[in-house]
Amino acid sequence: MEAVVPAEAVITDLESDRDFITLGIETSCDDTAIALLRGGNEALYDLTSSQTEAHSPFGGVLPELASRKHQEAIIPLIRGALSGARLSPRDVSLIAVTAGPGLMGSLLVGVMTAKALSQGWDVPLIGVNHLEGHIFANILAHPDLKPPFLCLVVSGGHTEMVSASGGRDYALLGSTRDDAAGEAYDKAAKLLGLGYPGGPAIERCAAGGDAGAFAFPVGMKGTKDVEFSFSGVKTSLRTLLERMRANGDEIPAPDICASFQRAVTEALLSKVKLAVRKTGVRKIALSGGVAANTALRGCLTEMGKANGWEVFLPPQRYCTDNALMIAAAGYAAYAAGERSDLSLTPDPDWSAWREKI
Repeated sequence: MEAVVPAEAVITDLESDRDFITLGIETSCDDTAIALLRGGNEALYDLTSSQTEAHSPFGGVLPELASRKHQEAIIPLIRGALSGARLSPRDVSLIAVTAGPGLMGSLLVGVMTAKALSQGWDVPLIGVNHLEGHIFANILAHPDLKPPFLCLVVSGGHTEMVSASGGRDYALLGSTRDDAAGEAYDKAAKLLGLGYPGGPAIERCAAGGDAGAFAFPVGMKGTKDVEFSFSGVKTSLRTLLERMRANGDEIPAPDICASFQRAVTEALLSKVKLAVRKTGVRKIALSGGVAANTALRGCLTEMGKANGWEVFLPPQRYCTDNALMIAAAGYAAYAAGERSDLSLTPDPDWSAWREKI
C-alpha cells in the first residue's frame, strides 16, 4: 500500500513547482470538459463540448446518448487542450477525473479514459467528487476564500447547503426534499414550452416580466430546518397554466417566469440566512449551474451587503460543469496525500459530505 505523504510537505513541494500540470476531465452529465491547470489555480487551457443541441428535442438529458457523445468528443478535446497549451503528455503531472456523482455511462467514459492515460503516460491518477469540484470553482476564482465558509451548491441535480470547515472537510447542513432548483427550472420551462435547458430559458423570459404578478409558494420558508423544496412551486405553476389554458386566457410568460424565478430565489436565500444564523459563519459561496442565474447572484450580493457577509461568486463560466474545477479539486486532493489507482470505479451516488449537522 502506498504511503500517504503529510499534506503540508506535499503542498509546499507542489506550490514551489511551477511545472506541476494537472489534466482535468469532467464527464458527469452531458458536457465533455477538458482543462489544464498549472499549480493550484493557474488556468492554462479549458475546452468544453456541449450536448445541449443533441438533447434539446427530448427536453432533458438522455443518458445513453450522453455517453456516446462523450466517447466521440473526449480524445479530440484532450488533444486540442494539449496542443492549445503547447504541452505534451510528458508535461502532465496528474490526471484528475470526475468519479461521481453523475450518470453512470457518462462517468465511465471519463474514468476509463483517465485510467488508460494514467497507465499509458505513467502519470498519477485522482478521482474527484463532482460536488467538491463545484466548491473549488469558487476557490479557483477566489484564492482568498478560506474556511470556514458556507457554500450553497445549486444545480440541476443538487440543492444543498454545505459547511466547509477546513482541510477539505465538509458537512451537509441541509438539502432538498424533492426537486433540485435546476430541475424545477427545467420542468417549468417545459410546461411553458420554452425549451431546454430550462434555467437560462426562464431567466431570459423573466427579463421583461413583473416578479410580483403571481404569488407562487416559497418552499420551506419559515421552517427551522436548512432544507429546500421545489415541488410545490412547480405544481402551482402547472395548476395555473392548466386553469388559464382551460379558460382560453393568454399566457403572460414573462410575468410567470419572473414570478417563478422570484419564488425559487427567495426559497434559496431564506435558507442561506438561516444557515448563517445557525452556524455564525458569515462567508458565503455560491456554486453549481444555477449559480449563473443573475437574479440569484444579484439578490445574494445585496443580502450580503445588508447583513455584513462576505459573498463569493464564481465567474459564470465556472458555474456550469467544467474541468478546471475538477483539476483544482484534484490538485488539492493530491496535495493532501490522496491517491487513486487503476481500480478506480465511478460511483453515481458518491456523496462529498459528512452526514447532516
